[in-house]
Amino acid sequence: MIDLRSDTLTQPTPAMREAMAHAQVGDDVYGEDPSVNTLEARVAALLGKPAGLFVPTGVMGNLLAVLAHCRRGDEVIMGDRSHMFLNEGGAPSVLGGTAARTVPTAPTGELLDLAGAIRGENIHFPRTGLICLENTHNYAGGLVLDAAYMAEVAALGLPVHLDGARLFNAAIAAGVPVSTLAKDATSVMVCFSKGLGAPVGSMVVGPAPFILEARHWRKKLGGGMRQAGVLAAAALHALDHHVDRLAEDHAHARQLAVGLAAIPGVRLAQPRVDTNIVIVDVARPAAPVVEALALEGVQVVGVGPTLIRFVTHLGIGAQDVPEALGRVARALR
Repeated sequence: MIDLRSDTLTQPTPAMREAMAHAQVGDDVYGEDPSVNTLEARVAALLGKPAGLFVPTGVMGNLLAVLAHCRRGDEVIMGDRSHMFLNEGGAPSVLGGTAARTVPTAPTGELLDLAGAIRGENIHFPRTGLICLENTHNYAGGLVLDAAYMAEVAALGLPVHLDGARLFNAAIAAGVPVSTLAKDATSVMVCFSKGLGAPVGSMVVGPAPFILEARHWRKKLGGGMRQAGVLAAAALHALDHHVDRLAEDHAHARQLAVGLAAIPGVRLAQPRVDTNIVIVDVARPAAPVVEALALEGVQVVGVGPTLIRFVTHLGIGAQDVPEALGRVARALR
């Protein structure tokens, strides 16, 4: 089976498991886990922020950002095709009492009509508390939002949270330090368990008072971890060994896109392939096509009525791409 459903399917490498087995640990709730402390300081520095907080998942990281930035009753602006709006269970509304104010998402991932969505001061309106962006943008096919766009959004004068689950992919694709893409965000979440290949873990970074507030909320949500150094060790190994190799995933995705576009009845649904996600339109109901591909030994995900997503990752080698293309062609005959 060639599994192209998501980069979350990446398995820890033997070297990563070895690093986890030898991790220095302590009680992280007491701030005494040396591996976690090292990871938090390192990622905060990489992203150019004062402080960081290790969390189990990206969903929790994004939720903590909303809870730490906003008050109950505030409105949070996000894209109508963003992961935070579509795939995180409405957590900020359910658990934080905030309202999602969605704006249209451009095919390239930028948010449209942002300035018009910001509320003026009026007792009849909720206050606008936060703008949330996503880089790379999942449902825009892993496209990269550049630093100029980030600066443009920050200039609107509101706190900006960046869902940067695949921000290292974005930085590698853009050829810039990850801090360049994080610079104009007030807070950022990055994920270790996607392209970087760790089994668990994400990081939220931002100003020290924000991180302290997020730490309080992490405890309230049951996210305090004890000897979490075994997980932090996996993330540290990924930072040492798996960042630059993300370029291989991007190359495999471009190769996959070219091959898919050559199959009759398949059309690329994105303007370009920046990173490791390829979305195609098969011009027929996606669900039966996904089932047919699984029977041929290729696992993918439907992301729209006629749209299918392919994601390359550490577990996909160069030999897997032509093999997957052959299987797709057979399934779509």
